[in-house]
Amino acid sequence: MEELKTASDVLFVLLGAIMVLAMHAGFAFLELGTVRKKNQVNALVKILSDLAVSTLAYFFIGYGIAYGVHFFVGAEQLAQQNGYGLVKFFFLMTFAAAIPAIVSGGIAERSRFNPQLAATFMLVGFVYPFFEGIAWNGAYGIQDWLKATFGAGFHDFAGSVVVHAVGGWIGLAAVLLLGARRGRYTKEGRISAHPPSSIPFLALGAWILTVGWFGFNVMSAQTVGGISGLVAVNSLMAMVGGTLVALWVGKNDPGFVHNGPLAGLVAVCAGSDLMHPLGALITGGVAGGLFVVMFTLTQNRWKIDDVLGVWPLHGLCGAWGGIAAGIFGAKALGGLGGVSLMSQLIGTLLGIAIAFIGGYAVYGVIKKLVGIRLDAEEEFNGADLSIHKITATPERESGW
Repeated sequence: MEELKTASDVLFVLLGAIMVLAMHAGFAFLELGTVRKKNQVNALVKILSDLAVSTLAYFFIGYGIAYGVHFFVGAEQLAQQNGYGLVKFFFLMTFAAAIPAIVSGGIAERSRFNPQLAATFMLVGFVYPFFEGIAWNGAYGIQDWLKATFGAGFHDFAGSVVVHAVGGWIGLAAVLLLGARRGRYTKEGRISAHPPSSIPFLALGAWILTVGWFGFNVMSAQTVGGISGLVAVNSLMAMVGGTLVALWVGKNDPGFVHNGPLAGLVAVCAGSDLMHPLGALITGGVAGGLFVVMFTLTQNRWKIDDVLGVWPLHGLCGAWGGIAAGIFGAKALGGLGGVSLMSQLIGTLLGIAIAFIGGYAVYGVIKKLVGIRLDAEEEFNGADLSIHKITATPERESGW
């Protein structure tokens, strides 16, 4: 029998949805502060447009794939239990919309605008909800098999793998298909530095994301009765751990410092309801160091031009979070138990595989059909040209 939801539950989930919706402003300003000035308008318009397209894709297709729920019924049915089903959709839609927001940071400054919107629709409508349904709705019997085989299913309380690792590995596929920005790497092997255009905007984006993350994690309980202060404190400790380790390993670099808390929060999502706060601190600290080291490797040694480092930040730290839930969620390390390390490994690897293959397929098909990269003139003058199709002038540039 379905549990009766109260007006308090509706308000609780609605506030969570609003907090996660606000995080999209964080994604926008993080990208705005990182890209070069000529691409700032593109960053802002892209994030908002992706959110709108994601809402439609998830409403008409994705939510049904993940949970078997559709909205093609009368308003009387939709309003049952104070409309709880609707605000739950709203809340989970903001998670789904984080996928293209994550990808956006990796492919910044050289991706075409309209093809990216098409990719967003496909990713949020089909790829993301496929794994979401497996992890959070027990689809296809995989969770049942994991529980029968290893004693517990795959546990991801707030989306380290379901949202962040999936977004990060889709982003990697897109970045590889796009290639590096023109002039980023020379034929002689040298690297052309593209420093952040605005550290204050970058910092503002990081702070908006950090604050909103407490809605992302705590409100994943989805009912007032399920709320846990443990989730809030674990989120705080992971944020602090990620910040301090990124500060140390990154040698006080402001870009690394402001991504450190995000790395910690990405990693703690999965096990935030299970870990001891000390386990969360370690999880966040490892994530902060992992981001700095892997961002540096991808940019400098492997020459993967992932502009905001979404693969290290979300893809790798998210995967670490899925595994960390199986480590620090165990009773032997102070956790609440009820989690299996093998299930966490298998579930994390499955999420990575679906994300990378799905992302490569979506962007690969669009690249083949219409192309996904700006032409040389548009990229040289700024990705903003792909939106308003004008010739940039000093007056217009200052007006923006």
